[in-house]
Amino acid sequence: MAKDMTLLWGSGSPPCWRIQIALEEKKLQGYNQKLLSFMKGEHKSKEVMDMNPRGQLPAFKHKDYVLNESYAACLYLENQFGGQGDKLVPECPAEQAMMYQRMFEGLALNQKMADVIYYEWKVPEGERHDSAVKRNREALTAEIKLWEGYLSKGPGPFLAGKTFSLADVAVYPSIAYLYRFQLSEDRYPKLAAYYNSLKERPSIKTSWPPTWLETPDETGKLKDI
Repeated sequence: MAKDMTLLWGSGSPPCWRIQIALEEKKLQGYNQKLLSFMKGEHKSKEVMDMNPRGQLPAFKHKDYVLNESYAACLYLENQFGGQGDKLVPECPAEQAMMYQRMFEGLALNQKMADVIYYEWKVPEGERHDSAVKRNREALTAEIKLWEGYLSKGPGPFLAGKTFSLADVAVYPSIAYLYRFQLSEDRYPKLAAYYNSLKERPSIKTSWPPTWLETPDETGKLKDI
């Protein structure tokens, strides 16, 4: 079943990692995959552009169906292969509603994180402003506090309650990325506990970004957030 799937991915990319976790959770090992280098510009190669004309990773295909948006791919995999592996959408209406809410809120976390981490890379030197840096960092701090609060008040150890769900598939890679850039575990103990508790989950441990295993954490860009 997985042999008619292809994933082109980059190590450490939260969108790529989401699809990898989903594939592991649905017991779809053995798919065709290729690790590409962002640093070498391989995400702009013809191989990628043929699948994803935006020149971005991931590029994912099942049979002739292309799903390059990671949320779309994760939802598709759960819908098409719901009967195998772990069920990732709760049946309880309350948990299902929370799952979708947290899942899509994860996009805000990912964007605010990127606004801080990649500001110097995205914004030309002559257009950078200290006020923008301050504003971005304040927005990310407020966002992280929201997630700390969700986990403090939540009905279970996972983002949508008592069971691992698509919310965790979608958001965990972004949370791990925060800690990759040395977010303080002491300042956000509930978030840190969530992050550490899932490190050994088979789907996450198996798909852990290989470059993260090879190199130490990035500069402490988020240490004072």
